[in-house]
Amino acid sequence: MAAFVKAINAKIRSHPMLSYVCSTHFWGPASNFGIPIAAVLDTQKSPDLISGQMTGALVIYSATFMRYSLAVTPQNYLLFACHFVNECAQLTQGYRWLSYHKWGGKEKMSLEKGVDAAKEKVEQVGDSVKSAVSK
Repeated sequence: MAAFVKAINAKIRSHPMLSYVCSTHFWGPASNFGIPIAAVLDTQKSPDLISGQMTGALVIYSATFMRYSLAVTPQNYLLFACHFVNECAQLTQGYRWLSYHKWGGKEKMSLEKGVDAAKEKVEQVGDSVKSAVSK
């Protein structure tokens, strides 16, 4: 049985693509891609849900590991791509957080909600006036 496993392993390692797919050089970044996918999806959510501290930590984390991915031998371009996407998404989230909390986005959003509520009230009053006039 051990000889059979050894023969299969030798066969896999002899083919460069299969050898790469069976390595941690591939599966590390592949499993890590959940982080940037979640970050990209989070850019569609409300900015009041963004944590400024966590976003800052993830910006530093991604920048560090982008550098690390190019410092190892052989260079891991898949890991670089993973952290590059995450870095871009986190910088976007950081901009959204600053815009909402520091540059007046919160007040603007609450003002828009107030205007929408006022429009809804005006429509309700208009409907009640129309029904009263028709009677």
